[in-house]
Amino acid sequence: MTRDGSFEFYERYMRRSIYGFKKKQLQLAASSARGIEFMQKQVSVKLPQGSQMATLTLGIEATLKECRVKGAAPMISNGKPPFDPKVFLSKVNGGRAISDYRKDQIVYRQGEAADSVFYVQSGKVKATVVSEQGKEAVVAVLGIDDFFGEGCLAGQPLRLSTVSAMTQCVIVRIAKADITRVIHDEPAFAELFIAHLLARNSRVEEDLVDQLFNSSEKRLARILLLLANFGKEGRPDPIIAKISQETLAEMIGTTRSRVSHFMNKFRELGLIDYNGHIEVHSSLLNVVLHDQPQLRR
Repeated sequence: MTRDGSFEFYERYMRRSIYGFKKKQLQLAASSARGIEFMQKQVSVKLPQGSQMATLTLGIEATLKECRVKGAAPMISNGKPPFDPKVFLSKVNGGRAISDYRKDQIVYRQGEAADSVFYVQSGKVKATVVSEQGKEAVVAVLGIDDFFGEGCLAGQPLRLSTVSAMTQCVIVRIAKADITRVIHDEPAFAELFIAHLLARNSRVEEDLVDQLFNSSEKRLARILLLLANFGKEGRPDPIIAKISQETLAEMIGTTRSRVSHFMNKFRELGLIDYNGHIEVHSSLLNVVLHDQPQLRR
């Protein structure tokens, strides 16, 4: 992604992603006692005043107050086994389908009708946006346990991006009506989905700050660490599935030649091993953490 006209298009995309969810969907997600308790914990996190995420959490708090006035009844046992979100997402049903995707296969295209949400069981996918001038940018890379396409729940009629498989993938498609029902009826799934939304919006804000203030070298280091799952729960996976330098360039908004230059530099410094596959070492964190931009409070 470049810093000319296509950057403004990218920034609009990011901001629409942050503010996309309407009050109706938040009310659905908070319609149980456990859902409210979970969201209370999330909005208690202190954020920079005036930031996009601070505005988002204030909106969630307002919705929670309305739900408290109405009174959310605790879940009553009806003799059925406890709802397990992972089991729900692993089974085919009337509103769900599980499909295998080969590398580079399109899941959906920008401009197609938005009528379902997707869940990644295995593999990685990327979301790309093409501007009116024909310039393409990679705006997200998603992996196991990530949702995408959730904009349809906010009344988004058309897809804002094209999503394609970066590796062999197993992906669950959930119809809009089906996922709306489960969010409303099952607190365990509501918790899972709310956690995804908050994490995704936080990542969007971090991406925007990274694009505005960091050099292309630091942006590349950060993307490599994210692709290797540094900073996530559990142990990182230092071996990154084969990814082209052209794709990395689209992700950080620079040229392929600059990516090649920085990759060679990182390898010479012992920060990565690069021989077809990329092996990321924890020492690469020093590139990102050094002189990290800080938002004024």
